[in-house]
Amino acid sequence: MTRRYLLLAAGLLAALGLTGCDKDKPAAAAAAPAQTYHWKMVTAWPKNYPGLGTGAERLAERVKVMSGGRLTIKVYAAGELVPAMEVFDSVSRGTTELGHGAAYYWKGKVPTAQFFTSVPFGLSTSEMNAWLSRGGGQALWDEAYAPYGVKPLPAGNSGMQMGGWFNREIESLDDLKGLKIRMPGLGGEVLSRLGATPVNLPGSEVFTSLQTGAIDASDWVSPYNDLAFGLHKSARYYYAPGWQEPQAVIELLINQKAYDSLPPDLQAILGEAARAANQDMLDDYVYNNALALEELKRQGVQLRRFPDEVLDALRRESEFVLGELAAQSELNGRIWASMTAFQAQVTPMHQLTEKELHDWR
Repeated sequence: MTRRYLLLAAGLLAALGLTGCDKDKPAAAAAAPAQTYHWKMVTAWPKNYPGLGTGAERLAERVKVMSGGRLTIKVYAAGELVPAMEVFDSVSRGTTELGHGAAYYWKGKVPTAQFFTSVPFGLSTSEMNAWLSRGGGQALWDEAYAPYGVKPLPAGNSGMQMGGWFNREIESLDDLKGLKIRMPGLGGEVLSRLGATPVNLPGSEVFTSLQTGAIDASDWVSPYNDLAFGLHKSARYYYAPGWQEPQAVIELLINQKAYDSLPPDLQAILGEAARAANQDMLDDYVYNNALALEELKRQGVQLRRFPDEVLDALRRESEFVLGELAAQSELNGRIWASMTAFQAQVTPMHQLTEKELHDWR
């Protein structure tokens, strides 16, 4: 029996590799260090800008920790490597592996991209997240960016925005005529149909443009970011609701070739880090918007609501603009059909739940 036990113990040790190293496979080879990747991320935001810029920094740090340092990302603010509006091109060319911005900034190059930031009077934040992850939206987004060698992922959301800052009150549709307003994406096209002149500016230029009269009005984000830019010092009236952006997806752009070069576990880490960043940014905005709105009120900001006449007209024109965009290509048509079908599907539930909650409050 003793002999049998010794033989069994020897077999177990051999199976576990505890009896010595294979002479043909030195221990050093078995413990070869894993390959590391050092990537660059360009953003459309000023350096360390609250919510947006800091969201990119936190995403990079999360990837580093989750990967044990195998994938590190150096973040560059707008203008440090490329201008804010050239982030997509930089990732598409492979000059940088990653970009962080908003899809409607690239509408001149990829008109279809406008669907993937926000749609006037469209999906809410929770609905947009669900459409992308469960309703087929991500596959359509991938298809839209594939010709440019770019893989997109949602990596943040600033929630429903404000209607913007105005240096004159909006009391009727006539007040929109001739209005020079910074508003990117589909919202700007809607306003142009009502006689306004939309201007596409990066956020860093909004304050000066309002102060000097280069523009009469501007949307930006919401109290959290607007207070940080000091926009209350350059315009008198702060309007709501943010009809043009019921939510706003912040996207992570990944060069497809660079992504394909990663091993599967690092691809998964990048994806899960982006998912975490998406929720993290939303939490950041819910919390800090409340604090910033109170501060803006203390500083005497004049809050206004768009008249119903104006909102009704904006909604009618939004339907025309979105219909025209959908008709531009077969892909656009499929995206718009998918989005509207999803909205129709989830609306009844939200009318019974979230709408009732807010009405009670």
